[in-house]
Amino acid sequence: MSVIEFNFEDVTFPSAKLRTDFFRLWINDIVKHHNKQIGELNYIFCSDDYILDINKQYLNHNYYTDIITFNYNVGDVINGDIFISLDTVKDNAMIYSNGCFDDELDRVVIHGVLHLIGFNDKTKSEQTEMTKQENLALKLRNVSRETLTKNKLK
Repeated sequence: MSVIEFNFEDVTFPSAKLRTDFFRLWINDIVKHHNKQIGELNYIFCSDDYILDINKQYLNHNYYTDIITFNYNVGDVINGDIFISLDTVKDNAMIYSNGCFDDELDRVVIHGVLHLIGFNDKTKSEQTEMTKQENLALKLRNVSRETLTKNKLK
């Protein structure tokens, strides 16, 4: 059973802007592309302060970050909690995505899934591969959008 949930802690975000149908389809497409399946994924969108508390409490890190992924995979079934700071995504959009919040959010959303699939970003070579996989996923999002549009027209 594939379940992808979107939750909010310490932030407000208009649900109409979140594009949950698109994200569910796109995430499923990426997971299938890597020969995995989704069990339960929980996205928790939060503030910088909230993610800092998570970082301190569970990882003993005292710094802000855009994403923290907790992996609960069982074999090829992807399960996890993905915390995303909307504050940091907004700031990073100015640096990495030409000011486009949606593009940066898409990159971070898929970054968490890629961690669950098995990609890491601790070393320079891992970072290079992660970026390659993110860019591939971002290209594939247009296919997911087209599929979603066709399904809505039926």
